[in-house]
Amino acid sequence: MRNKHHVKFRVIAARPVDKASGLRCDQTIQLTSPWSRKSYPQPLRRIRLYDAENQVTLVLLTNQFEVPAEVITELYRKRWQVELFFKWIKQHLRIRSFYGRSENAVRCPIWSAICAYLMVALVRKELNLQKSLNEILQ
Repeated sequence: MRNKHHVKFRVIAARPVDKASGLRCDQTIQLTSPWSRKSYPQPLRRIRLYDAENQVTLVLLTNQFEVPAEVITELYRKRWQVELFFKWIKQHLRIRSFYGRSENAVRCPIWSAICAYLMVALVRKELNLQKSLNEILQ
């Protein structure tokens, strides 16, 4: 998860990092404020990296100590791609409700909506329509 700016902690240990990969620090920390220590008393791993593509510094907290820091940062980037995919689904596919909470009850309406979207895209291409897919779907 992303670290909030107001989180108070103390550094227990620090590991060396390859700054060429964008990593700035890899630390083991302990939360110090009374509320945060009560919520999560175990040590955490704090990874700070600079994303040169977006020119932003990210600070991530995790309880994964066995995985290399580069893998954790890549997982965070991939997680963001998944979030963007679900945002696209919410914006472009008209799924009103699901039939239940099981995996199959969620999967069926999503696949049906994606198939309908792709069929409209194929019709648009075949007929050389200039309208956007959203206009055609409406």
